[in-house]
Amino acid sequence: MKKNTSVLQKIAFYSGIVSFISSVICLIFLYFKIDDLGWQNPISASLMASSFFFASAGLVLVTIGKCNLPSFKVGKADS
Repeated sequence: MKKNTSVLQKIAFYSGIVSFISSVICLIFLYFKIDDLGWQNPISASLMASSFFFASAGLVLVTIGKCNLPSFKVGKADS
């Protein structure tokens, strides 16, 4: 059985992958800057929050891209 995914689902899936990569980039940047900035700096907090946001958004987008959504096209009514 072939899984038919729409173009928007493919876009959501690949956007989720990009979001996960962005989350990892934020964590790597935080790892290198935490010694200079410290944990109490607003930049450190924003990097942690950005990483959490990107990971959460990535999870949702990948789930949308992988699930089997029904077609919501309006068809002709059969009499």
